[in-house]
Amino acid sequence: MALDSVIKATFFWGCSNSKPHPQLGSHSLLIGNLRNDFLRRCCYLAVLAQKATIPVEDEKPLLHSPNPAAAHDHDALLLNHSNGFHKDINMLPKPLTATDVSSLASDGSKVRVAYQGLPGAYSEDAALKAYPECETVPCDEFEAAFKAVELWLVDKAVLPIENSVGGSIHRNYDLLLRHRLHIVGEVQLHVNHCLLGLPGVTKEELKSVVSHPQALAQCEMVLNDLGVDKIGAHDTAAAAQTVAINCVRHTGAIASTRAAKVYGLDVLAERIQDDDVNITRFLVLAREPIIPGTDRHYKTSIVFSIEEGPGVLFKALSVFSMRDINLSKIESRPLKQRPLRVVDDSNEGSAKYFDYLFYIDFEASMAEPRAQYALAQLQEIARFLRVLGCYAIDTVV
Repeated sequence: MALDSVIKATFFWGCSNSKPHPQLGSHSLLIGNLRNDFLRRCCYLAVLAQKATIPVEDEKPLLHSPNPAAAHDHDALLLNHSNGFHKDINMLPKPLTATDVSSLASDGSKVRVAYQGLPGAYSEDAALKAYPECETVPCDEFEAAFKAVELWLVDKAVLPIENSVGGSIHRNYDLLLRHRLHIVGEVQLHVNHCLLGLPGVTKEELKSVVSHPQALAQCEMVLNDLGVDKIGAHDTAAAAQTVAINCVRHTGAIASTRAAKVYGLDVLAERIQDDDVNITRFLVLAREPIIPGTDRHYKTSIVFSIEEGPGVLFKALSVFSMRDINLSKIESRPLKQRPLRVVDDSNEGSAKYFDYLFYIDFEASMAEPRAQYALAQLQEIARFLRVLGCYAIDTVV
């Protein structure tokens, strides 16, 4: 009980002694002597606070259809509920929503993990890779998964953060600041895009294929060779469900092999993506941080903003370089409430620049003194600094 009290009392949350950040308010962090108080500092820096609230705008994926005829087919697919409804679909768990989250019955014997999408989504595959014996809980949106963890409806959430082909999922970067959760792990999942169809259908019979716009783009070469229309869907599992529900023989879906099993579809072709090496990295989120060690390779994720001025970003990044700490990821996002600053740096008047938040992943554990010293020095430069999590690196794809 005493250790729990210490952990809860020693969140790492700080702003520098410079002028208060206009979005995040004025806070202070008293840092003791690093050399003489190593163990306390380890917990002090490793256990993280979630006090910032940065509003973000809703960003839903756009449904894509290349021509009016395909769009018409898409509407028909979503509205047509034929007698071929798969017998197991009604038994699948319904996704939680951000506005109507309700607790599901559970005996508490399994870890409950939220993910975005329907059963059969790649995110569910990632959740099962992280926790093979878990109970997966689908959510309709990313934010619903965040809220499910915050409201104690689930124990963890597994959400995508970047793809080796499609890049970063910016929505989840924004939500990391909006919600008070901690990164406690990562999962790297090799994406296997499969062409699915109704039982007995061949790929040559297909006239249209439905999937998430990003999946359609990642399989463009195969789809062009088939000469099919491309129809956008909310996610890959929803595409597979649509094909199963509507029983339209000439319509296929791009989704996972798990989705094929869930919705009773045939796998007409596997690994149809243009780039064979297609990996999505997922983050595991929890209400409480973990206490990192030095027994394995760890990664630490932080976010910070800096004062205006030449060379300030270079100075901020150099705190890692001088301690031989490798940066594995750098992402910048404009500040939502104050995206522009005006600087009079020309003879013709003022110029406008974006103000940014910088997200960084560096390969070091917060139990290491070099990581503690680096963040202590960064805090002197940064206007705002927050540690999002320290967690073991996933080396198995």
